[in-house]
Amino acid sequence: MGMVRKRYSHSHPSLFLFTLLCFLLFHPMTDADNTNLVYKGCAVQKLHDPSSENLKTLLVSLVAQSEQKAFFTTTSGEGQNVIMGLYQCRGDLSNTACYNCVSKIPDMLDNLCGKVVAARVQLIGCYLRYEVVGFKQVPQTQLLYKVCGSKEESYDDGFEERRDSAFGMVESGVKNGGKLFYTGSYQSLYVLGQCEGDLGKDDCGDCVKNAEDQAKAECGDSVSAQIYLHKCFISYSSYPKEGSKSNMSSFPGSLGQQDTLRTIALAVGAFAALGFLIACLLFLKSVLKKKDDKH
Repeated sequence: MGMVRKRYSHSHPSLFLFTLLCFLLFHPMTDADNTNLVYKGCAVQKLHDPSSENLKTLLVSLVAQSEQKAFFTTTSGEGQNVIMGLYQCRGDLSNTACYNCVSKIPDMLDNLCGKVVAARVQLIGCYLRYEVVGFKQVPQTQLLYKVCGSKEESYDDGFEERRDSAFGMVESGVKNGGKLFYTGSYQSLYVLGQCEGDLGKDDCGDCVKNAEDQAKAECGDSVSAQIYLHKCFISYSSYPKEGSKSNMSSFPGSLGQQDTLRTIALAVGAFAALGFLIACLLFLKSVLKKKDDKH
């Protein structure tokens, strides 16, 4: 027993550093892509007390709820100073990822808009908006922001048909999926759609259909697009068919780009992790063997 105590009573410096390096490399890292800014909308009118205090209370409440729910709406204040606010996270995010996304927005609001009577900040993984009650409303299908990718490099007489079929999947998916959210793929197209959490299923389907029509009108034969309306958004992105030399779209937050990169990263990471784990074990074995030889 004394030998055992002697063997492990003093830390070997190189062993300690190598173990620490293994821990740091295998410690999971968060994906910052979800918190990248897509767009912001800020009212011109400034917010004054006591409404500014109500806004602080509102934002604290929204961030706290994002640890538990993907969508939440509430109010803060009384009378003419009431402020309504809500947030929504993308339907495929975990509660932790949702919180990490929403919690970034209050500081961004302050930097991007200052204290105004209404504002909206859209990140890749979530958005938050608020307004003083009585502020002029915009239609559910008002176009707020769009991103059109590159045009088809060569004529593809089947692209529009594939895109329209994929749009049909989104429209059906958001209505029947239970979360007003859908993501999937169809013949080399990734598609995604989501409606604000308080919309009814039929209204959600109508909103998505409107977004699809605007994607066709605004982006034409672009291989990718993001369309953000007041109450819903859609995106699509083409990826290369087998044997194709075409490039996948590269707009920020592209569903196809993220899924493909995630697949590649997981595959490479798995092999790298396995190799590094084996190296750790071999190094540990050699260090312990040397110490055994000394004793």
